[in-house]
Amino acid sequence: MTTLSPEEIERYKRHLLVKDIGGQGQQRLKAARVLIVGAGGLGSPLLMYLAAAGVGALGIIDDDRVSLGNLQRQVAYRTDDIGALKTERAAALVHALNPHVEVEAMPFRLTAENALSVVSRYDIVADGSDNFATRYLVNDACYFARKPLVFAALGQMEGYVSTFRAFETDDAGTPRPSYRDLFPEPPAPGEIPSCEEAGVLGPVAGVIGTLQAVEVVKAILGLEGTLVGRLLIYDALVGRFQTIALKWDGNNPLTGLAPSIRDLSIHAADSEQRA
Repeated sequence: MTTLSPEEIERYKRHLLVKDIGGQGQQRLKAARVLIVGAGGLGSPLLMYLAAAGVGALGIIDDDRVSLGNLQRQVAYRTDDIGALKTERAAALVHALNPHVEVEAMPFRLTAENALSVVSRYDIVADGSDNFATRYLVNDACYFARKPLVFAALGQMEGYVSTFRAFETDDAGTPRPSYRDLFPEPPAPGEIPSCEEAGVLGPVAGVIGTLQAVEVVKAILGLEGTLVGRLLIYDALVGRFQTIALKWDGNNPLTGLAPSIRDLSIHAADSEQRA
């Protein structure tokens, strides 16, 4: 088990007092490697809280640059960062928050060609991407690499969080649900507007990204009560949280009774279109 230095013990002493964390839990956090897909509205609070919590290594993948229109919700960046690569500025922020955290900045897109090699180097994946093509790609890559996936998404005034471990079965031997059980097929183009098209209340991204960070920490620590098989929905307009059960679908093309997706080649066309 990775040991903590005296400086780390002082830094994390409020964690060490929590009975569900303690010294061994903090050592697990230090030993963990987490991949963050998307360094935007969700990725900003996510990467800050994971760095502050002492997750030992963070990978941040995003090919975008900071723009003025990002700053209303992407709190990892400042006005002076406009035009800079998000991953570079995010990595600098992680180092400033916690020099004990290793960070790898990946200023490129996740594609059908590189997804498995990237995902396989991490213990847990947190997806904060803003498009359906990337979400399906991350879901499928995590399934083939057998990596837990903590998913989050935003609407205008609402947000969603779940944890997918589709490579496992439950106590009854039934496959656990995946993103493809939540959304069997992507919506038609234009059916669901993107954040850029529809807008989003900035603080909602903070709430959901923070909840996503909590789920990642719980997964690292092996705590009960994760959102595996459940979707948490936050409605900011009425101030309400609700949780709905997710079920495995035998017709799921990835994990169903007669799966048709056996590798990531199905995503090659999407990767080319997003390039």
